[in-house]
Amino acid sequence: MIEQSGTDVIAASGRFDGKIHDFPVRVYFEDTDLSGVVYHANYLRYPDRARADMLELAGIEHAASARLGDAAYAVISADLRYHSPARLNDLLVVSSTLIGLRRVDVRVAHRIRRGDVTLFTAEVTLALLSSSGRPVRHPAD
Repeated sequence: MIEQSGTDVIAASGRFDGKIHDFPVRVYFEDTDLSGVVYHANYLRYPDRARADMLELAGIEHAASARLGDAAYAVISADLRYHSPARLNDLLVVSSTLIGLRRVDVRVAHRIRRGDVTLFTAEVTLALLSSSGRPVRHPAD
């Protein structure tokens, strides 16, 4: 459990608040550059982790599907915006929202924040791909 602002506690796998999935992240030394600021490429890791747990909590067993060779989601595009730096030992929350669902792809908006301060936003599009790498339709359920 991660405590954010006094009484706001989030389980390690995150939680849904309506349609928004909130996922806790602590900034570790390995995430930062020499100045103690999160290295720009590492901001992509946080939404990736959040999205994986969001899918699991929504009942989509992504890892099991990939292991069985059924299908797996792959990022096909990402629009990124850096607003303010995260620093060593910061407690962050990644908020993820499904913003679009088409036959073979899904769009997810991510916002990383420290308290009320937005640090990073991203809109990521993922395609559901077969084991041969071809797009497949989402299952009906």
